[in-house]
Amino acid sequence: MEFKISKENYFTRNIFLVIFLLFTFITNSQNFDINTLRDINLNRNSSLDPTFKTVTNSVVPISLGTPVIIYAVGLIKKDSTVKKQAIFIGETFLVSAFITTALKQIAKRERPFNKYSDLDQATSATGYSFPSGHTSTAFATATSLSMEYPRWYVIVPSFVWAGAVGYSRMHLGVHYPSDVIAGAIIGSGSAYLSYKVNKWIYKRKI
Repeated sequence: MEFKISKENYFTRNIFLVIFLLFTFITNSQNFDINTLRDINLNRNSSLDPTFKTVTNSVVPISLGTPVIIYAVGLIKKDSTVKKQAIFIGETFLVSAFITTALKQIAKRERPFNKYSDLDQATSATGYSFPSGHTSTAFATATSLSMEYPRWYVIVPSFVWAGAVGYSRMHLGVHYPSDVIAGAIIGSGSAYLSYKVNKWIYKRKI
């Protein structure tokens, strides 16, 4: 049991270490970050802006609606396993949101369009930039859903959608590439961490 706890702590420390190293890299490689964003944002096909706005705006409805719908199915079928799957997906969403919010307050990174006037902000965005909350939420949902339903027709669309969300944040000019990478790590890591913690709690109850 003690080994299990230390393993969770080890994983958590590693996640924050990766984020810290990524942020350190950002501060020392700002030119690479902004140049990549400029390539994506300024050379984009603006006719796709509505599509990527739709992708961006789909994050909250899908990420909140997925566990709610699955839980409703569990209630209708009176299936406790399905209800547990829904709770796990919802927990992952909350863990990801908590970590993302905490890191935003620690990093306090300005949005790219506030710092570089040549960027074209194609959608509204408030708060700090690092990490990308939309991306972390999308990857949290995609990863937790894929862990509970490990079938190709769930995994592939889930991660294609999550990847499109991350790209949309750069296409629309509201996040640096490093914000998106960090968001993907946090989202996926939150799903793994939630899974391990739930597994440990379940074993404690037995």
